[in-house]
Amino acid sequence: QLQASGGGLVQVGGSLRLSCAASGSVFGTMAWYRQAPGKQRELVASISRGGSTHYSDSVEERFFISRDNTKGAVYLEIDSLKPEDTAVYYCFARTVFDDRSAYWGQGTLVTVSS
Repeated sequence: QLQASGGGLVQVGGSLRLSCAASGSVFGTMAWYRQAPGKQRELVASISRGGSTHYSDSVEERFFISRDNTKGAVYLEIDSLKPEDTAVYYCFARTVFDDRSAYWGQGTLVTVSS
């Protein structure tokens, strides 16, 4: 139900926009997580259906989350990419019908080369 895309190989200092298309339900909170090699998956940012955003303390102001409810999509823009941004990025969503629901996208790999 969640399909992430937009990852790839990017040079240091570049920008990237990740997309996640959600289908099959009406989604409330949506979010992006990432998992770097050898590390645990961590929250990057989340956004409510109304557009309220939350960013992890570990994430700098280079990240921007947004969504389009008409398309059932959530986006993550990353500017000034650094090698430490290299990770698999996963989108996440809960439906508006069940606060305990949890749907994950398949992940999209972002590799930042120096």
